[in-house]
Amino acid sequence: MPNVLVRALSGIVYVAAIVGGILLGMSTFCLLFAIICTILLHEFNDLLAEHSVAQVNGTVSVISGVYLFIAFFCYCCGSAGEVIFAPYILSISFMLISELYNKKGNAIANWAYSFAGQLYIALPLSLLNVLAFNPIYSPVLPLAIFVFLWLNDTGAYCFGCTLSKKIPYKLFPSVSPNKSWVGSVGGGVLVLLGAYIFYLIQGNGDLLFWLGLGLTVCVFGTWGDLVESQLKRTLGVKDSGRFLPGHGGALDRFDSALLAIPAAAAYVLLWGV
Repeated sequence: MPNVLVRALSGIVYVAAIVGGILLGMSTFCLLFAIICTILLHEFNDLLAEHSVAQVNGTVSVISGVYLFIAFFCYCCGSAGEVIFAPYILSISFMLISELYNKKGNAIANWAYSFAGQLYIALPLSLLNVLAFNPIYSPVLPLAIFVFLWLNDTGAYCFGCTLSKKIPYKLFPSVSPNKSWVGSVGGGVLVLLGAYIFYLIQGNGDLLFWLGLGLTVCVFGTWGDLVESQLKRTLGVKDSGRFLPGHGGALDRFDSALLAIPAAAAYVLLWGV
């Protein structure tokens, strides 16, 4: 099957899964992103092990990360209090203690990358619950974050392919040679247009809030993409995995979201929505 068709079909499935999981309700939202957290942590740990960077306890890492997401979900929806975070705190301590009995690799590197997986993947996905519950479940903000990220990617690609030869200024050539300033600006324009449409759909929202949210997602989403590019460049790999045919690994698809979600959550909390 031609690569373009493979990319198109897998891309449609990916978008449908995200949109459907968010719109169908809080149960499917929880299940979808718990699964995504599992896949991302597993892929991250496999990358580290494959390139002999660290020997992370994959089982503990995945269980801890998924538990953190579920704990945030239960806390934000009001079904549990602060005590639900206690097992996660203990699991963090276990990551340190377990290295006393692990004879593989560098203990400090193992600690560092164990915590990196929690901070880079588990915590950002968990903060998606902050956007989803206010105080009851609403799919608007989580859906907006992913729509803005997709618009940013689309705008950056279209504007970059069209104008990058005429305006050949690269964004971070040492990390991602194909990303240009004109592409980033184009992505930002498309995101602002999308933010305005969300404002119109909401009907009673604040236009400045939506434009600010769009810009926040655009900027931090671009940084998220570059951060993952730096990770792959450091490891000497083109893709983080083969999870999505024609698109690479799961991290390749969620790299922008892993920085955009916490930034958006901070923005919404500071705005007081």
